[in-house]
Amino acid sequence: MADPMPTPPLAEQRPHTLTQSDGTTVDDPWHWLRDREDPATLALLEAENDHAEALLADQQPLRDRLFGELKGRVEESDSSVPVLDGPWLYYRRTLEGQAYAIRCRRPAPAGVHDPRDLPEELKQPVDPFDPPDDEVVLLDENVEAAGHDFYRLGGFAISPDHRLAAEAVDLDGSEVFTIRVRDLQTGELLADEIPRAAYGLAWFNDSRTFLYTVPDDAWRPHRVHRHVVGTDAEQDVLLHEEDDERFWVGLGRTRSRRYLAIAVGSKVSSEWHLLDADDPQASPQLVAPREHGVEYDLDHRGDLLYLVTNADGAEDFKLCVAPVATPGREHWIDLIEHRPGVRLESADVFADHLVLSERTQARTQLRLCDPATGEGALLTFDEEVYAAGIGGNPIFDTRTLRFAYTSLTTPTQVVDLDVETGERTLCKQQAVRGGYDRERFVSWREWATAPDGTRVPISLVRRADVALDGTAPCLLYGYGSYEISIDPGFSTARLSLLERGVVFAIAHVRGGGEMGRRWYEDGKFLAKPNTFSDFVACADHLVEAGIADRARLAIRGGSAGGLLIGASLNLRPDLAAAAVAEVPFVDVVTTMSDPSIPLTVIEYDEWGNPEDPAYLEVMRSYSPYDNVRAADYPALLVTAGLNDPRVQYWEPAKWVAKLRHTATGGGPILLRTELGAGHAGRSGRYDAWRDEARVLAFVLDAIGAADAEVSGPPVPDLDA
Repeated sequence: MADPMPTPPLAEQRPHTLTQSDGTTVDDPWHWLRDREDPATLALLEAENDHAEALLADQQPLRDRLFGELKGRVEESDSSVPVLDGPWLYYRRTLEGQAYAIRCRRPAPAGVHDPRDLPEELKQPVDPFDPPDDEVVLLDENVEAAGHDFYRLGGFAISPDHRLAAEAVDLDGSEVFTIRVRDLQTGELLADEIPRAAYGLAWFNDSRTFLYTVPDDAWRPHRVHRHVVGTDAEQDVLLHEEDDERFWVGLGRTRSRRYLAIAVGSKVSSEWHLLDADDPQASPQLVAPREHGVEYDLDHRGDLLYLVTNADGAEDFKLCVAPVATPGREHWIDLIEHRPGVRLESADVFADHLVLSERTQARTQLRLCDPATGEGALLTFDEEVYAAGIGGNPIFDTRTLRFAYTSLTTPTQVVDLDVETGERTLCKQQAVRGGYDRERFVSWREWATAPDGTRVPISLVRRADVALDGTAPCLLYGYGSYEISIDPGFSTARLSLLERGVVFAIAHVRGGGEMGRRWYEDGKFLAKPNTFSDFVACADHLVEAGIADRARLAIRGGSAGGLLIGASLNLRPDLAAAAVAEVPFVDVVTTMSDPSIPLTVIEYDEWGNPEDPAYLEVMRSYSPYDNVRAADYPALLVTAGLNDPRVQYWEPAKWVAKLRHTATGGGPILLRTELGAGHAGRSGRYDAWRDEARVLAFVLDAIGAADAEVSGPPVPDLDA
């Protein structure tokens, strides 16, 4: 007789009424889950974890095998391509059995200032098992993580004289960091300690003074402080404070090393302030004051600033130059004019060349240009579906450009380009243990048609012998917010799906940036529902085109992509056989109506302010928590992080409680909460692989591919 199905926890319903901005009242019986001090809250989360593990217990052998595959395909003992910076070559090593990286450097030959002039043996990654005798270990993250359940390095900024490093450490996943200063000659930590900081570190050229940011209670970096090594943090000077709750601050440094930069930005506007890097007492100097709807980014060369901006109606952005001495808007001159349909994402400025990162038709491209004229040509690649981007290039006066290239079938490559001759040198290609033959796989592009007639791109990959006859299992992934693009890159973890005959697809829905700024604008604010109908259209296209079997289709997304999963399932509970929603933003109306929740006010420029009735109405129409239906929902795995500052743990917890109460069948509906981590889950690569193995096992079981014979060469080290 089969064991009975474990009974899911039933979250207690407590009467609670919310009054929304238009005066409407709604019942929210699981509102109490917001109180993390209530013992019942933690008890429920623990009970949910126990239930998920009990129900998924029979997947443990598959999970173990998948973990072995994920681990077995990765070159655990590995080394990155060295990056020349001043008198040193910097790189990272990993060793089998260790969860974190070891940050290292070795001396560069005297007089070598360009990577192309290095001896060939110094251009290659070091042997991780037998590092060179002249290697200096700067930071062994494994040593630092010892004794902690969570460890993440949020910044490691090396001083211009290469003697010190400012490091930012998070020990609970809250993304609030402690900054310490390390002597790179001795490896010892100095007495300096800054207890509560956000992302961002930038050194002055004196190598004794650096800038850092501080978050407010809503986790918004809003202040910039100056710290002098050897002094108490309480003496640090406040250089900039941003009072507008829609804006946050970040830090940077021009590649020319002439300026430090304070970037102040909302979702739709930006403002920059520069400081003389040679003057540690310098005050920030405004470049151009913020204007609503005007964004700009900048870099420096000679007596000019180079500005990527959407000013003057340049929806897909253009490149301007302006004198450093008079950088205001009235002095901006177009160097590369706006090209509708070609989104200019960034301009990397060097002494004698300029590299544009562009995006068009769901494709990334790099353009090498003359910094004086803006004239140039694209770097060409062989595949239709790929991703290419700038790599580590710290040297301003160089003739070498490092970039990365990957596709759904090509492991990531690190390439050095000689900008004078055009010669390309492959420095490294991501290793795949157990053997990998890209000819066994096929990637391609499909186009779905949304309800309003818009064509939506889908990037796909499958094993070449998988028939497109409507019977294949499939996993469809999506995101669709913040103009973030989900580019088609290689994944060793994905091979565990592909080798079992699963088709993998990425839906490039509106709200992302894959098709330019208009693609983003047409998937935000009042147009946000397009994101969800696009995703539904992509899923339907896969079925109608014979690429996938509806009964064997799974969907997956995280954070705002978890919102995508929840909203799409409310539109079409029959959309897929299974769904994974990781740290999902699903309680949209309640969160956006509460400015005390971290990041809410900043998010008004992405989702709208519910004080405006038009925005409130649209949010109500798609908020997953508010639109759960009395219908059969698919098998659903939901994750959360108790220390998550981006999506509070109670959103997925409330959503699961309501789904359990309302759904008429289907399922199971599972919640798993990391009780000692945040938005990105547990730290360390082995824990990350175990989490991924859990998700893949859930998906494979739900779409009938758990017992599929694994094709391809044997994978080493399969035992977990």
